[in-house]
Amino acid sequence: MTADVDFGDDGLVPAVAQDTNSGEVLMMAYVSPAALERTRETGRAHYYSRSRDELWEKGATSGHTQAVREVRIDCDGDALLYLVEQAGGACHTGYHSCFYRTIDDETVGERVFDPDEAYGDGDGDGNG
Repeated sequence: MTADVDFGDDGLVPAVAQDTNSGEVLMMAYVSPAALERTRETGRAHYYSRSRDELWEKGATSGHTQAVREVRIDCDGDALLYLVEQAGGACHTGYHSCFYRTIDDETVGERVFDPDEAYGDGDGDGNG
């Protein structure tokens, strides 16, 4: 039996990616029914880009992939948690986690790659 996911009026549900080994929160993105299906089929994280209006596989451009070890759903069925093994950085800006700075704009995370090299065109569109 599969839990019911409430994809809401826009057909999307937020998904948090968390490192399965360290517990560090890596990123948050949106998931469509098709993205969730592709994630479950392939074992690799897939998300939905609202800005480009398309499905995307994490790391398809940069090589910084997420192997999904487990997908959890919250009690209301309207949020997902991807427990992942992250290869390289999760953030398109080059940091290991998208949550690399405090609200006071202090950098607290580690930069692990150069986005210009990873994406080639240097657009840093966040879909690596």
